[in-house]
Amino acid sequence: MANTATASANGAQGHGQIGLFGLIVGAIGVVFGDIGTSPLYTLKEAFSPHYGLTADHDTVLGILSLVFWALMLVVTLKYVTIIMRADNEGEGGIMALMALAERTFAKGSRSAYLVGIVGIFGASLFFGDGVITPAISVLSAVEGLEVVAPELHDWIVPVTVAVLAALFMTQRYGTAKVGKVFGPVTSLWFLSLAALGVLNILHEPEVLEAVNPWWAVRFFAEHSWHGIFILGAVVLAVTGGEAIYTDMGHFGARPIRWAWYFFVLPSLMLNYLGQGALVLEDPAAIRNPFYIGVPEWGRIPMIVLATAATVIASQAVITGAYSVARQAMQLGYIPRMQIRHTSEATIGQIYIPAINWAMMVVVILLVLGFGSSSALATAYGISVSATMLIDTLLLAIVARALWPRWRVWVLPLCVPFLFIDAAFVTANGAKILQGGWFPVVLGIVLFTLLRTWRRGRLLLQEEIRKEGIQLDTFLPGLMLAPPVRVPGTAVFLTADKTVVPHALLHNLKHNKVLHERNVLLTVETLNVPYAPQDKRLKIESIGENFYRVLVRFGFMETPDVPLALMRSCDQGGIHFDPMDTTYFASRETVVPARRKGMPIWRDRLFAFMHRNAAPATGFFRIPGNRLVELGAQVEI
Repeated sequence: MANTATASANGAQGHGQIGLFGLIVGAIGVVFGDIGTSPLYTLKEAFSPHYGLTADHDTVLGILSLVFWALMLVVTLKYVTIIMRADNEGEGGIMALMALAERTFAKGSRSAYLVGIVGIFGASLFFGDGVITPAISVLSAVEGLEVVAPELHDWIVPVTVAVLAALFMTQRYGTAKVGKVFGPVTSLWFLSLAALGVLNILHEPEVLEAVNPWWAVRFFAEHSWHGIFILGAVVLAVTGGEAIYTDMGHFGARPIRWAWYFFVLPSLMLNYLGQGALVLEDPAAIRNPFYIGVPEWGRIPMIVLATAATVIASQAVITGAYSVARQAMQLGYIPRMQIRHTSEATIGQIYIPAINWAMMVVVILLVLGFGSSSALATAYGISVSATMLIDTLLLAIVARALWPRWRVWVLPLCVPFLFIDAAFVTANGAKILQGGWFPVVLGIVLFTLLRTWRRGRLLLQEEIRKEGIQLDTFLPGLMLAPPVRVPGTAVFLTADKTVVPHALLHNLKHNKVLHERNVLLTVETLNVPYAPQDKRLKIESIGENFYRVLVRFGFMETPDVPLALMRSCDQGGIHFDPMDTTYFASRETVVPARRKGMPIWRDRLFAFMHRNAAPATGFFRIPGNRLVELGAQVEI
């Protein structure tokens, strides 16, 4: 746990000028956007015809009790209080937790492999959640038009599509300017939730009894085993809980905890209880208890505020998808893609065009295909609950190995957490045929792509190693009849430090020259967010003006190889003059072959992904005017 303390300290220093209050406001705007828009549809969905419940006194109190205790146990206790202690050098999220759990096992062991499989499947499900959240959030906000003017029903879907299209099309400009209003707007949203809740609770104060867990127990007693299926609606109240952990690295644990304990959680529960009070007073209000609970004079302003809040929530999910995609790229699970930085001051603000446009197409198709928030709610939940289950499994691994002082109470708590998560997965599994199949299928497709890329890269490296010449034997033989040396420094990119790079062999074969200084460069991604400065660069002279150079980056960093090499002189290594350095890289063409390895369809899939991946040279920020690429054909 020393790492956790150090990371927390570093995070506090990094945000010292902003101040705790500023971080709390920022966290309210970014971290809680997803879970903060759940009141728009959770209670309405619980009483949809799909579940066959009647909005009577006992049932309303039972549902509200389930929502309250789900928020307390899953979000407050599990995520905010416990899992946020499992920070990987200050960073959170399922990829960071997976890297932390893998570190507890021997590298290359079967246990580490299984942890990687489980973690990557969870990350795949996260993307399933990421495309449903914008669709259901914005759609549920715009549906308020129907309450104000029923004749506007036909405009709900077109307006939703227009809002979402505008959101995705403006991503390339960055979120720096819009981000300044995220906190205040979302704070106003939560204050409005609390005010509406109090206003409605005053009409039926009896609803406060729902905080008693007896009403939840009584609900299950009355509905027998069928009652478990209502958890498919209750889980909507905790969607966004995993995102709280994912965004921990941006603000630190302390501001997020303070914002949740003292502002977000009370606001959410007051609004849920207020909706319940409204339904107790008028059961017909269950058709849309959120908007019906708003005074008539405030409904249009509330629709505008709700739409703004859902856009902000969607923005947070989209930004999270960029971050997870970059982590997956760094860890070698997806092909390299073009990454644009939208802020000179904040490294975390990035834009990945391929991810953005793919998400936009899927989100708009979801809105057009399902047509309403109630229909989308049937597809929502299974990816979230399965991700939460995986988080609990990884938490147990981390607690057992890394928390000797805390595991005596954390590990026993993992048992009820697993039970709750399994119940949520079971309840949402019952909605597979009604729409729950979509995030499952999407998760499986993404998992297949991620694992195929990872496995294909390993096979490609093995083939290159087989066909390659060992550097230890190559260099002495080359010096027996040395070629002509030309001035300058040649940097050859290679994934294997022991094998002569293809680009070096091709350069000798075709150009018949050797540079004055030759560097065999390997880039390595660590299982920590940021590489320590003392481990960033390793330079080894192997004679005859040949050097092995290892550059390390963390999985949250943007690799910049020329910048890292320029700093080599600070460590007593060779000096790299940017105008006197030429980079050589080999561009392999993958040819699928029917042999031991992956099935032929996966070989072809990997070949297609490899052909369309962004070149490593661009990913490592190597300037095009100093680059020479040489081709090679490899069978896998």
